[in-house]
Amino acid sequence: MHVTAEEFRFVVHVPADIDSGWSDPEAFQRRIEEVTWDVLDKEETLRSLSETASAGETVTIGTVSMRPPGTVVSHTLSAPEVRSTENP
Repeated sequence: MHVTAEEFRFVVHVPADIDSGWSDPEAFQRRIEEVTWDVLDKEETLRSLSETASAGETVTIGTVSMRPPGTVVSHTLSAPEVRSTENP
């Protein structure tokens, strides 16, 4: 997720060796985003990002591996942990 002063931008890094079964890069990116929000709580994740990331920063929330037509093989998705401001 890329953080700006106004918004969060969902960023998908598409591997150069993407399977030829993916003929539409935008459909691939949309599917990755769908899977991400199926796994993670969108509101909680964005709240965590707002508390842990600064404008201009890009935060990796994990990876998703899938095969055409969108079958998820594996993922490492997790929301950023909010740092506690309380004293131990």
